[in-house]
Amino acid sequence: MRISAKADYAVRAALELAASPNGEPVKGERLAEAQDIPLQFLEHILLELKHARLIQARRGAKGGYWLARDPKQVTIADVIRAVEGPLANIHENAPEDLHYGGPATRLRDVWVAVRAGLRSVLENVTLADVAGDDLPWRIDATLNDPEAWIKR
Repeated sequence: MRISAKADYAVRAALELAASPNGEPVKGERLAEAQDIPLQFLEHILLELKHARLIQARRGAKGGYWLARDPKQVTIADVIRAVEGPLANIHENAPEDLHYGGPATRLRDVWVAVRAGLRSVLENVTLADVAGDDLPWRIDATLNDPEAWIKR
């Protein structure tokens, strides 16, 4: 899976908001600086997160951005979907809608399995888990496998 800069920035910005004390509003400039994200790009991302109702915003001296829900209720998948759409589309199609012939007949099943694998991680890790340095045990178990760290 290739994770776009947009998805990466969106998750990192959401994590900054999740870590904000008492859910206090955070200025866009502060988010951009804290995570080294270009401010203009971040502002577009924040707008998409707002449209997805994951964050709220207020203008003014005491304004800024904050999470619309408890960080324990917002998954990494929620944030990625807000800025990128479905987790695993193939040529803008859901994997189960594809039909291949010949030796590629079972390829659709592979794509569905890939999506299930992504979901098993991204839908089960919340902003609170990551911001609180408390990943679910299944994620930690995967990370303890040396094979997970090998570049290919």
